[in-house]
Amino acid sequence: MLFLCLTSTLENTQRERPSAPELKDLIRRIGLGEEAALAEFYQKTSSAVFGFALSICKNHADAEEIMQDTYLAVDANAGQYQPTGSPMAWLLTIAKNLALGRLRRSDRETAVETLPEQAHPSDTAERTENKMILETAMTILSEEERQILILHAVSGLKHREIAAVLGLTLSGTLSKYHRALKKLQKQLGGMAV
Repeated sequence: MLFLCLTSTLENTQRERPSAPELKDLIRRIGLGEEAALAEFYQKTSSAVFGFALSICKNHADAEEIMQDTYLAVDANAGQYQPTGSPMAWLLTIAKNLALGRLRRSDRETAVETLPEQAHPSDTAERTENKMILETAMTILSEEERQILILHAVSGLKHREIAAVLGLTLSGTLSKYHRALKKLQKQLGGMAV
């Protein structure tokens, strides 16, 4: 399911990514209680948060709940936000902590089987085929490699920001990113990734 989201999210990344100053201003306005600022912040960042949450929990419903909880946390904590770092790194750290908390709780609870996701009926055959190819290719990546790839390609984070979010070194992040690209390129038959 991560892969289906990734392809649709990658298709949507063609639009301009919000700048750090723009996001910082939205967070400031959210802290002042502006509901319109929260709605705009959500609109500009939700696909990245959802894709990242899905890369951690690998369950569509859980990823949606984590995404919603992330924005509730943003609304509750925006007033304390210190604009010293990347606002996307701050946002994705909240999402990561919520996702990991959910995973820890679910490890203690009885696992309930979920039904597989159904493809959206409006998908064309070519788009469905591309999603299946990407889904198959992404299975060869480790969890960290998938997360790094999503954070860079979808969220537009810089490698140093990804390192901070995931608790890795910059060199480790770069190494895993390049390894993931090479694996995907090899899996996709040498096509440019």
